[in-house]
Amino acid sequence: MDQKEHYRPTDRILVERVLSGNTRAFGMIIKQTENLVAQIVFKMISDREERRDLAQDIYVQVFQKLNTFRFQAKLSTWIARIAYNTCINYLEKHRSSPFQNPDDLCNDDETGPIQQYADENDMEERLLNSEFNAILQLELEKLPAIYKLLVTLYHHQELSYSEIAQIVALPEGTVKSYLFRARKRLRKQLEMIYNKGL
Repeated sequence: MDQKEHYRPTDRILVERVLSGNTRAFGMIIKQTENLVAQIVFKMISDREERRDLAQDIYVQVFQKLNTFRFQAKLSTWIARIAYNTCINYLEKHRSSPFQNPDDLCNDDETGPIQQYADENDMEERLLNSEFNAILQLELEKLPAIYKLLVTLYHHQELSYSEIAQIVALPEGTVKSYLFRARKRLRKQLEMIYNKGL
């Protein structure tokens, strides 16, 4: 395999190439970040028709603002921040809030992946794993947008608390608190389902 296929330019090189007029370099930026941007848009915006327009708008903004990027964070984190702000602006314009249905139920400390919560009472051995995952995704979609986003960024995109805090402009402690609330709410929803015997 050609070694060039394994070569991945650094953020700085990519940005410099785009700013010098290299459109292929911007295509590389899109390719490297489109999954992250899509996750943010899909978790925060329910209107399917608006999602594509927002994603396009996000990358237009990225292109227009690229000369302001100062390499104080990862390029992907900076782009994710633009995506988050774009979604927030859209929600505010449409009088919706990513913080709908706030959940203030928790005080005790819990950590670990969300799937471990289904194990606590050996809930029918979690049925089949694929079925459990399908149920988990359905219940995840019922959470407020900010909770869905944080769970996705932490557990699926595997971003650190620090990176997530930069994206959503919240203190790390708040990110941890919201993640805890999201997990507790998910666990409660899953327990209700399993207690009904599906």
